[in-house]
Amino acid sequence: MSRPEGFTAATGGFTPPDPRGIFAGDEERHIRQMVLPEVGAEGQARLRAARVLVVGAGGLGSPAIMYLVGAGIGALTVVDADVVELPNLHRQPIHAGRVGMGKADSAAAFAAALDPGVQVRALAERLTPANAGALVQGCDVVLDCADSFAVGLILSDACMAAWVPLISASALGLGGYVGGFCGGAPSLRALFPDLPDRAATCASAGVLGPVVATLGTLQAQMALELLLGLEPSPLGRLLTLAPGLRWGGFRFDGAPEPQSGFRFIDTSEIAADDFILDLRDVAEAPVPVHPAAIRAKTEAPPRPPAGARAVIACRSGLRAWRAARILASTYPDPAHPDIVLIATGGD
Repeated sequence: MSRPEGFTAATGGFTPPDPRGIFAGDEERHIRQMVLPEVGAEGQARLRAARVLVVGAGGLGSPAIMYLVGAGIGALTVVDADVVELPNLHRQPIHAGRVGMGKADSAAAFAAALDPGVQVRALAERLTPANAGALVQGCDVVLDCADSFAVGLILSDACMAAWVPLISASALGLGGYVGGFCGGAPSLRALFPDLPDRAATCASAGVLGPVVATLGTLQAQMALELLLGLEPSPLGRLLTLAPGLRWGGFRFDGAPEPQSGFRFIDTSEIAADDFILDLRDVAEAPVPVHPAAIRAKTEAPPRPPAGARAVIACRSGLRAWRAARILASTYPDPAHPDIVLIATGGD
């Protein structure tokens, strides 16, 4: 896999700025990490020049944001459309005292109190295929803290196209994983070419706060090591945490990119001649994803007319992925029609 001109792993993908340009007060604020030979004044200048995107300010995003801001990164964009709720706080402590406030704005308030030198942009919106490309563009690293299969794949596709590193994590119950993707390493699709038929959520299966805190903190650590240009690179590496505090992991630098797979699109990308299936029933979604959508069952998606693109929608993207696999299997491989997915959100 070739790298674009000017990309160097030793500098984390960009030319480090002049160490004399450190924000006033950084030396006192960050002296404990600047003592490290891996950081020093030059490393601190790199961090202060870094542009980081964090998608999701919940259980994973809270510790990631806390330690990225604490380390003195220069510019942080936080994307999260949700509001702070009381049941969140056991695993999202940066939002303490701000129940009812938007999570993105709450994260910005936390960051301003911790280090006013960090420029924070708070976006109270969902990450979608329509805005992912613009949000990723120009970033030095992206953190996927949304813990959503659809968001992870959308970000991975955008990061692969822009050659931007992606640090993605997922947590559930007493375990989870964190890994470094894209930016010269294989994508999330390369490691997870298929999605599970079903997946629990923190709301349905539960989660302990320290589990997501551990994985979110590791996301911040991987991002900082990448920005500092430390070796071995966290890109192409997966760490796993299993119940019983059992740690594992492996490198996947040589994982091939899948030749097939279903991409996600935004509702604004639906075309007039698309064949649209909405897997949500009327009770789940009184208004279909599109006026021309047909309500369908996941296990029996109807075939589109000849030459039409199939658009399959559900809330999280998992049922749509499963229906797409079923639909594709009814055609002689690889003759199935173009099939794209929509995750409407709300899970």
